[in-house]
Amino acid sequence: MKKLTYLLLLVIPAWAFLSCSNTVSYAEMKKNERNNIRRFIDSAGIKVISESQFYAQDSMTDVSKNEYVLFDQSGIYMQIVNKGEGIKLKDGDTRKVLCRFLERRVSNGDTITTNMFSTSIVDVMMVTNNSGSYSAYFTTGYMMQNYNSTAVPGGWICPFPFIRLNRELDNLAKVKVIVPHSQGHSDAVQSVSPFYYEIDYQLGR
Repeated sequence: MKKLTYLLLLVIPAWAFLSCSNTVSYAEMKKNERNNIRRFIDSAGIKVISESQFYAQDSMTDVSKNEYVLFDQSGIYMQIVNKGEGIKLKDGDTRKVLCRFLERRVSNGDTITTNMFSTSIVDVMMVTNNSGSYSAYFTTGYMMQNYNSTAVPGGWICPFPFIRLNRELDNLAKVKVIVPHSQGHSDAVQSVSPFYYEIDYQLGR
């Protein structure tokens, strides 16, 4: 009996150790996320510029150099492909915005969702400018359906201070963004996974 008790005391700590060793900490998941973003940037030949350089370039990124600006506070990388023609949201404005987008998982490059190739299928959100602070919620579309939420990822909202909106399909505002989990949808937050988006913004009626 004493031998059996001794063996159990040896085995139980081993199980506990194996269980702990298989648990990935949040810090490790964030490190893995940073590595995935870095690999994505390297493989795509992206040139990262600072916010100061971005503002010095009239809040533009040079597409010919594949520039993306890194916003330090949010960790979002953004390329403005086209600022668009039309209006900027004024202070106090709430407007309907139609979005065509492509969503891709950064870790493996898989396309998750897109409505980019349709003129009639759009994701719709209501966007408010409150003294330069933007907020938004989805009213319909794939993003709301896929993630069962009206919450708009921060990566979708960050372009609004820099783009212009119009109702015509010509010369729409277009951006590309790499969105870390903290600025993403519920699945991104839960899995600590970054996502890449190409988004066109059109003013709704």
